[in-house]
Amino acid sequence: MRMKNTKKSPERPAKPKITKKAPKSAGKRPRSGVKRRKKPAASDAVRAVILAGVLIAVSGFISMAVIVVHSTINRPASGGMAVIPAAERPVPESAVSENPAEKPVPAVSAPAKPVEKPVPAGIPPPVEKPAPIVSAPPPARPDPVQPPGRPAPSSPPVPAAGTTAPPERAAPPEQPKPEHRGTLVFVIDDAGNNLRELEPFLRFPGSLTIAVLPGLPHSAEAARRIRAAGKEVFLHQPMEAVGGQAPGPGAIYSGMSADEIRAVLRRNTAEIGPIAGMNNHQGSKITMDREAMETVLAFCREQGLYFLDSRTIAETAAPAAAKRLGMKIGERDVFIDNEQEKSSMIRYIREGAGRAEQRGSAVMIGHTWSPELAPLLTELYPGLLSQGYSLSTASALISGRAE
Repeated sequence: MRMKNTKKSPERPAKPKITKKAPKSAGKRPRSGVKRRKKPAASDAVRAVILAGVLIAVSGFISMAVIVVHSTINRPASGGMAVIPAAERPVPESAVSENPAEKPVPAVSAPAKPVEKPVPAGIPPPVEKPAPIVSAPPPARPDPVQPPGRPAPSSPPVPAAGTTAPPERAAPPEQPKPEHRGTLVFVIDDAGNNLRELEPFLRFPGSLTIAVLPGLPHSAEAARRIRAAGKEVFLHQPMEAVGGQAPGPGAIYSGMSADEIRAVLRRNTAEIGPIAGMNNHQGSKITMDREAMETVLAFCREQGLYFLDSRTIAETAAPAAAKRLGMKIGERDVFIDNEQEKSSMIRYIREGAGRAEQRGSAVMIGHTWSPELAPLLTELYPGLLSQGYSLSTASALISGRAE
């Protein structure tokens, strides 16, 4: 027989009875068999957070776009720089690529007032990358009305997209033109001896008349180079002097008949020509002979040439012979380089400029063999123009075409 355990087991505390609380519904009892709701999964919470972030970003972008469009429409008309979206700026044709995928969307002008389209509930608008904001050029000022017969001024170039127009620079005020003080004619004698001495005068920027001696090794080439440089060519006609100095080849001597003088002149002009005129080289004895000078001047009139009296002697008969033939000739006023010092040449040029201011013009003669003369004329040229002097040629002065 099995013995009963007489020991009493410790008393266990009675389990409390669990009573279900009634649901906090509106007085309705829960139906039997209704399943409890499941706890939301972690993935649903992530989706909700992402959706909320997207909605916040879209609403922020829309707000920023409305502010920018509103500031663009209400931009002041004072010409200040306005900030507008890049999508509203015109795109220049040069910035359009040939690749269809790279062509920008045509710009659409903004309406007068921003109108916000309602977004359907529960459907977020598509998220777009905000366009960059750049500074646009100031609005162009209206062009002034042009008088009839004048072309309209060309409009300034439009800056490329994404760039800022540079500030306009005011045009410098025009300098008033100085009052005309006189016409200066520089005649350079004795060309033809060599070409090296001639070259600096060919580079002179102003008007020059260069007289070429005939019968020398470089006479014809010197005349050709003078014409090519745009300078005026004269025949520097040799004539007999009182002192008996040798005038050089192709000279006119006392005792020559009119036919002999004409033959000499035809030969020399053919060698040097085409020429605009001639002046005498030495010639103190011939220029005192009125008959010889009438022959020379008559030849010039027949050939359409101008004559310049170098005035190598005060008793020249050239003006009287010209008056008898009804011709107008020119006369030398100053020899520049009787002395070779630069200061002396400047003094004579100032003397010639003073005569031009008093009488309207002055003829100054120098020589190719003066090494300092061409650089000095080039140095003085801008100052003479700024002081109101003009430079001309001997033919223009004699014919009255010079200023």
